[in-house]
Amino acid sequence: MRALGLPWTRQAQRQKRREMSPRVVDPAARRSAIAEAVFRVVERDGIEQASLRTVAAEAGLAIGSIRHYFDSQDDMIVFAAEALCRSVDQRVLAQSRSLDEDVRSACTAERVLIEVLPLDGSRPADAALLVAFTTAARTRPSLTPHTTRLYDGVRAFCHRVLTAMSESGAVAGDLDLVLEAQRLSSLLSGLVVDGVLHPDRMPPELSLSLVRRHFESLR
Repeated sequence: MRALGLPWTRQAQRQKRREMSPRVVDPAARRSAIAEAVFRVVERDGIEQASLRTVAAEAGLAIGSIRHYFDSQDDMIVFAAEALCRSVDQRVLAQSRSLDEDVRSACTAERVLIEVLPLDGSRPADAALLVAFTTAARTRPSLTPHTTRLYDGVRAFCHRVLTAMSESGAVAGDLDLVLEAQRLSSLLSGLVVDGVLHPDRMPPELSLSLVRRHFESLR
């Protein structure tokens, strides 16, 4: 009986040691999970409610796990803002490949630019987060560099789109492209805010119609 029990005892001991051993945590994955929890709290309850404690509860973690990566609420919020900016940048960059291939028509430019609008999929949630972080930057200076980067990035991309359209003859050749880029960027920003705050009055179909009308005015 003793001989039969010995292998089982060793196996049980090994299992117990595995259970007692600290789990190896991927820091990047853990930070990403925390950022996603921040997004859910901000979208649901507002940025001021995204404390270390509430985010820990949202992520299913102990508050000590959050503090292991972030010293304060501000550090955590700034990291989440950076992650959101990277996500938007990557999405727009993916669409910009279409711009490189063909910008001879307003349809191509429209498809590229409306990526920032709250139309469908994950875009309404992302737009709501952008509005929340941008508004919070007014009283949270640590967020300002990230919201400024987004603002400048959209304006620069609008200028790039319009320049390509002008060179291909898709819009009038005598346009003030700097001014028009600012005008288009402002239109998109307004549509984002209206789509987030007044989705019943600014549905996706109306947003698309306004963008199309704008391009028609540039011919």
